[in-house]
Amino acid sequence: MEDKLNQLNDNLPEISVSELSNQVKSTVETAFGRVRVRGEISRPMKAASGHLYLTLKDEKSVLDGVCWKGNAQRLTIQPEDGMEVICIGKITTYPNRSKYQMVIEQIELAGEGALLKLLEERRKKLAHEGLFDQDKKKLLPAFPQTIGVITSPTGAVIRDIIHRISDRFPLRLIIWPVLVQGDRAAQQITRAIAGFETISESCKVPKPDLIIVARGGGSLEDLWPFNEENVVRAVFTSSIPVISAIGHETDTTLIDFVADVRAPTPTAAAELAVPVRSELLARVLENDKRLLNSMNRILVGLKVKLDGFARGLGDPVSIIETRAQKFDDLERRFSREIKLFLKQKESQINRIADKLPSPELQIEKKVGRLNTQIQKFENFGHRRLEKSQTDFKNLSNRFNAKYIIQKFEKYSVDLECLLTRKEHALILLLERFTVRLENIERLLEANSFQRTLDRGFALIRDDEDNPVFKSKHLKNEQLIKLHFQDGSSTARVIKEKPVNSKRNKQIKKHQETLF
Repeated sequence: MEDKLNQLNDNLPEISVSELSNQVKSTVETAFGRVRVRGEISRPMKAASGHLYLTLKDEKSVLDGVCWKGNAQRLTIQPEDGMEVICIGKITTYPNRSKYQMVIEQIELAGEGALLKLLEERRKKLAHEGLFDQDKKKLLPAFPQTIGVITSPTGAVIRDIIHRISDRFPLRLIIWPVLVQGDRAAQQITRAIAGFETISESCKVPKPDLIIVARGGGSLEDLWPFNEENVVRAVFTSSIPVISAIGHETDTTLIDFVADVRAPTPTAAAELAVPVRSELLARVLENDKRLLNSMNRILVGLKVKLDGFARGLGDPVSIIETRAQKFDDLERRFSREIKLFLKQKESQINRIADKLPSPELQIEKKVGRLNTQIQKFENFGHRRLEKSQTDFKNLSNRFNAKYIIQKFEKYSVDLECLLTRKEHALILLLERFTVRLENIERLLEANSFQRTLDRGFALIRDDEDNPVFKSKHLKNEQLIKLHFQDGSSTARVIKEKPVNSKRNKQIKKHQETLF
């Protein structure tokens, strides 16, 4: 027996460790194929290469697991320590360490209880960050022009939304088709929300005023993409108001907490998004009718007040005519007062003109003074010249010819200086007298009676050609001569009867009241 065993051992082929490891690997992969393993995640670790390593365990055993980078990016659940999951994949070996492991392709939560636990923990985390605060929610536009709808393009949800909006308030709808279930649904929904946000004014497609994220009913696993953190954060950061309409009224997802408005059903979301056009038209017509009735009541009330004011004010035409008549009366009285005032000023000017000397007399006086000054300068020059000649004669007798010549030259220079000063003094004096004469001439011209006549006054002279300044110097039926600007005329004086002094006081008092 022992010999037979030795013979068998001698007949076994000799293989290397690598060949044995590869045979074991092939046997294990062939025997097991794809498996579903339930266990608790322990020590999950994501390497720098993107691969995910973890350990599955239960009460008795431990199984190493690896999820390659491509599958790790598509996982709908992020593995956490202590999470009970179901891993789907295949069993293989790792020859370098002589151990077997599971290559994970998908990870699912084990049971609805685990899903609810994870959902509650995620809800608390996001609520603690303030994503669900009411003060951060935006108001829906009352009359949106464009609405963006993020949902499946083939389900009944989109048909219900289109039908409901068409019935209530037809407008532009932009549908962004996405998956609403499965591993890639959350990523597509996030991109759709961000895509609506990036539409600019230069695009042909208008930017929506409102976004509806909708899906029909389903299980907790079916609705799980709307609980993903990236979807919730995309709704929170959107500047466009968002209405969530996920599942039926009893279904609740995390997107319902972060959305600006939560609708129980997709149909209700359409009703919340737009008003009823017929009701708006009816309301406009009703408001128009109420406005007309209110305006009529106001106009009637104003007409009643106006009639009352008209009765209290009297006839406007009669009031205007009375005021016009009074204005004419005041105008006539004002004209008379102006004439009287001008006559008084004329008398004052005449009195001042009589006191002024005539221009010819003033000119004669100034010329006489000028001649006197000229004569004085001439006499002074002759006296100096005679004195110089006398001095020269005296000096010629006392001194020699050279000294006499020097003195003579000095006196000649002095004489020339005096003559020059005389000429300058005479010119300056003449200029001063000329300026004064011109000023006197302008003053006389301004105060002459001819200028007074140019301003509309008249000069009265009696039959002896003497000026008349007061009416008491004139007699009744006396002929007088009136001098105007452009000529003279003859008139006859008609004396008016004296007016009662009491009447004069009344007129004067009335004039003071007017002016």
